[in-house]
Amino acid sequence: MNKILLLIYLLVSASAFAQNTNYGFSEAGCKVLLKNDTLYIENNLIKRTWLWNKGNIITLSLENKKEKFQWKTANKQADLLLPLENQIATNTEIKSELIPDSYQFVKHLRTTLNYTLGNLNIRKIIKIYPECPVIAVELFYKGKASKTWAATIANAVDQKNIETVSKISDATKLPVMEQLYLPGKHWKFQSIEFYDVTDRFNTLVFPVNAITYREDRLYKGNILFAENMETGEGFFMQKEAPNSNSQLYYPSGDFIINNGNFRMIGLGIDSTDIQQNEWYKGYGFITGVYKGSGHDRDMALRSYQQRIRPLLPNRDDMVMLNTWGDRAQDTRVNEAFCLKEFDLAAELGITHFQIDDGWQAGKSSNSAFGGSFKDIWNNPEYWKPDAKKFPNGFEPLLKRGKELGIKLCLWYNPSIQDSYAAWEKDAELLIGLYKEYGICTFKIDGTRIADKLSEIRLRKLYERVMQATDWKGVLNLDETAGRRNGYFYMNEFGNFFLENRYTDWGNYYPYWTLRNIWMLSQYIAPQNMQIEFLNKWRNTDKYSKTDRFAPANYSFDYLFAITMVAQPLAWMEAANLPKEAFETGKTIKKYREIQADLHKGAIFPIGKEPDGKSWCGFQSLQERSGYFVIFREDNTENTIVMNTRLESEKTVVLTPVLGNGKAFRAKTGKKGELTFSLEKPNSFVLYKYEYK
Repeated sequence: MNKILLLIYLLVSASAFAQNTNYGFSEAGCKVLLKNDTLYIENNLIKRTWLWNKGNIITLSLENKKEKFQWKTANKQADLLLPLENQIATNTEIKSELIPDSYQFVKHLRTTLNYTLGNLNIRKIIKIYPECPVIAVELFYKGKASKTWAATIANAVDQKNIETVSKISDATKLPVMEQLYLPGKHWKFQSIEFYDVTDRFNTLVFPVNAITYREDRLYKGNILFAENMETGEGFFMQKEAPNSNSQLYYPSGDFIINNGNFRMIGLGIDSTDIQQNEWYKGYGFITGVYKGSGHDRDMALRSYQQRIRPLLPNRDDMVMLNTWGDRAQDTRVNEAFCLKEFDLAAELGITHFQIDDGWQAGKSSNSAFGGSFKDIWNNPEYWKPDAKKFPNGFEPLLKRGKELGIKLCLWYNPSIQDSYAAWEKDAELLIGLYKEYGICTFKIDGTRIADKLSEIRLRKLYERVMQATDWKGVLNLDETAGRRNGYFYMNEFGNFFLENRYTDWGNYYPYWTLRNIWMLSQYIAPQNMQIEFLNKWRNTDKYSKTDRFAPANYSFDYLFAITMVAQPLAWMEAANLPKEAFETGKTIKKYREIQADLHKGAIFPIGKEPDGKSWCGFQSLQERSGYFVIFREDNTENTIVMNTRLESEKTVVLTPVLGNGKAFRAKTGKKGELTFSLEKPNSFVLYKYEYK
């Protein structure tokens, strides 16, 4: 942190070794207060109160300050409950600091709580952001634990039809990372399970709606929404962990629920992983509050998600071209090919050109010429630019890219052997490419988090690279195969590459891609996803002539439009496009003028679930304005009345920016309804709207 930031970096710390310690810190509308035996953390929207318990804190209440509503809890145990460990906290310390806005962080108040249970050291980092109804907690461990925490927990991969905790273990022996024991028996809730491994899955969101009962029940998912049906007041939890099917030491579920008792389980770390002298991070969580309407709930969660990593247009917004989507693999990659792609990319309005597997001298297992990832570091030339393909290094590409305003980006596959034992070499290689060429956007592929050590080393690799670039770097984390980070973990490092789809195998259908981003965007900010559009003129013979959903039946503009609320990825070789395709360059260049403003908003799906025949789209919400992206799929209806997230009975003016729609002025209905019109099937419109 530079000297200027140091001047505004506010730090107060105190030690708390007794129940009567008083400590306070307040900045940017956020407040921490430890008074006698009670700890309070709050902003203007949320307040949580704990019994101090010598630092092993126990929740006393949770308050929605906007609604002036407070739950008093019946918690009797520490929020972080490790049943096999000593429960008496010692050596307790607490400190708070204001973290200012930077390339790495959005401004927030951070409180670090350290304490010891026997020989085990616990660190909780508690974060609260101004104007955000959420409190986030990161968990770290060091020292020595008493016994193996995961010894009696079965993995979902090995078990089927598990309905109750009693079938997998004694629930009282399960470590718990977060818990709320709230009054009332009338609770409805929704747990949402997510899938990545998108090479194998094409439905990525699985919500379960239920009401609570008196028996412990186990539910899967990274997100839980719960609403008391008597009061309409709700809270939510988000487990900051990989998706359920990829978590380490997975206890066959993420939440144990009965009546008003909600416990989050699955720490992502076993006691056997913990080291004596180094803090190891487990899974974390957030807890937030909302009032019963769906929109208030969604906005509360999204307000936190959009603060995890600052979305900086000059760093994070992109329209990327990656040639791997045309399946030539590494057969065409060389200096002449890439220079030609740069020129064609400029015609398309591309901002980033990424060379996938094949730029390096070594041959990977995905190479058309045969190769391997084994013992990469035994070959000191493996990760150098291939001298035959790039006899002048990357300098000619960088020069041409600078002339055209296009950034050069690369693909990289860290060495997986021995739980990423060579992570430091991987980091230094990427840092070297940054220092020598200024390359700071890397697609990270081929990872597999098989154990805690792999996760720890991958995180160290990512952090070291980001620190070396002063957090100006972007990692495109591939989510297509294997046990990886998912949608809610390690997402502070860049965006995630959602899916591989290829016309060569007939598995690219535009509405499939639209459906995936539409479903995910209900729960995840789509600005953090890379979404592909393909060359629709390739492999038309791979699709039936009667297939109404084949890519050839859509305009190239439409395929691009599907990706606009995300980070668009031209998954193709520009050299293979016909001349008519470059007309879409006008659309992309116009899109780039509003991309940052579109992405500034909170983006949610509207309309019906895409199925190739529906009316659907997205709304990007700002305070008094925003955007709509509306799709008329292959149907016979020229108009549709669509529920939106606009205020009820308000006049709005809609101005078309891209696509086929006409300008209009209208008054919303009682539920924010608007009527949209598009004259042709498989067409779209991007509107800018403003309240009047």
